[in-house]
Amino acid sequence: MRRDYELGFILSPEVSEEQTRAILDRVEQVVANYNGEVVRVNQWGRRRLGYPIQHHRDGFYIFIDMILTPETVIELDRTLKVSEEVLRHLIKRRDPKTVQKEREARAAAAAASAAPTAAVEEQELEEVAPDENLVGEETEIPSGLSAEDIEDVPPAIEEVEEETIEA
Repeated sequence: MRRDYELGFILSPEVSEEQTRAILDRVEQVVANYNGEVVRVNQWGRRRLGYPIQHHRDGFYIFIDMILTPETVIELDRTLKVSEEVLRHLIKRRDPKTVQKEREARAAAAAASAAPTAAVEEQELEEVAPDENLVGEETEIPSGLSAEDIEDVPPAIEEVEEETIEA
């Protein structure tokens, strides 16, 4: 049974970019070997530790959201324990309700960015096409204003009747 997990680990501040990439590749390889899936990798970068760990005051924080089987969790734990660059690590099962909300939000964002809404397309068409009622008609320009001044004036706001609330 596959479940959602979050892996958080802190790397020694002395690791290079290549070593960091190698550790991430090793984690992704273990996940792929056990038919898991890496959903998101969030690298926080170098941060101050809450307390010294192995005489280090700083560390590189990395969080990975994954979909794994329990066997994969055991293998990941074993792999990270033997790595000298990893100061601390924690694998935690994520709340299913929170994960479902994130997936729905990602799907909605993808759908919104993939296809523009009909209202936006309609508005763009209105901006391009002139109004047929005004074609050929002369519009009145109030006295004291030139045609250039009229172009800079915002459209009129229709008055809205306010509803009175009786207490």
